[in-house]
Amino acid sequence: MSKTTSALLVATAVATAAAMSIGVTDVRAADKEKCYGVSVAGKNDCKAGAGTTCAGTSTVDYQGNAWTLVPKGTCVTMELPEDRKGSLAELDRDLPKA
Repeated sequence: MSKTTSALLVATAVATAAAMSIGVTDVRAADKEKCYGVSVAGKNDCKAGAGTTCAGTSTVDYQGNAWTLVPKGTCVTMELPEDRKGSLAELDRDLPKA
């Protein structure tokens, strides 16, 4: 087998694996929804307000502007401390002090 053929086979295998991985991720994400206000500090999946970068940057438990992916249809029914509820939109509660 020539070097060109070997390189082509390896490139095709890598591209196929990457495409399959992306497809699996998309399917998993389709079964989830962003739920704001349910993460404990440092355990959010993304968005944690101004001054933060993304995943793991929430600084307050149940921070209203930080979200976590949860199974679709469970966000607003999750049981949280002190009668808090998850939300499909950002909340103005439990925000870090400036």
